[in-house]
Amino acid sequence: MMTTATATNAATATARTPVAERPAADDWGALATQLDAHGHALTRQLLTPDECGEIAALYDRAELFRATIDMARYRFGSGEYRYFTHELPRSVEELRAALYPLLLPIARDWAGRLGKPAPWPDTLQEWLAMCHAAGQNRSAQILLRYGPGDWNALHRDVFGDMLFPLQVVIGLDAPGVDYTGGEFLMTEQRPRAQTRGSATVLPQGHGLVFTTRDRPVASRRGWSNGPMRHGVSPVHSGWRHTLGLVFHDAA
Repeated sequence: MMTTATATNAATATARTPVAERPAADDWGALATQLDAHGHALTRQLLTPDECGEIAALYDRAELFRATIDMARYRFGSGEYRYFTHELPRSVEELRAALYPLLLPIARDWAGRLGKPAPWPDTLQEWLAMCHAAGQNRSAQILLRYGPGDWNALHRDVFGDMLFPLQVVIGLDAPGVDYTGGEFLMTEQRPRAQTRGSATVLPQGHGLVFTTRDRPVASRRGWSNGPMRHGVSPVHSGWRHTLGLVFHDAA
């Protein structure tokens, strides 16, 4: 478990690095290996506790969001989340732009193994322009808030036909301090085998890279789709905020 001193030192080191440069400091070879094996991988700290608090506090500023979703109303679980407008907070915009080129080689590699098209250009702006031309022009960046008893049902994200296969969720509160419970859940439907599940505690400021829908799985006949779902276990106490970074816009 990370000690208070270790966490403070890590936050200090993170704060000294511009937000846009932080993702590149990670070991993306190791992250790619984890994604291949499990469909998800935990990054180093991308945001300091102060930066996390600033983003979480934006939740109450309704003018920053295009829509608010009551999860219980749609039987998605319990809790609430909001979609940002295209006018993203600077740190959110910088992180998204910095992560895309690092995720791109993994996305292209996965598409090649599965024999699927890899339509993603080298820059995020080019890709978003393609999304908009196809009618997907709504922001899909999400700020989520869970209170005691809230949870998120297992699901696969559907935003439209123009899909980037990886996304990132960043924990904005300290688990075990600001809230208890609320683990990030993933399940994998394995070929001719029972479903495998995992639970990840999101350290404050760290990102979890995970597959939007599937990952390539080796089989006797080559590579096949491994369908995966994600969700959140019930929060037992406190409040849990997370930032969801999606690399395509929604229909």
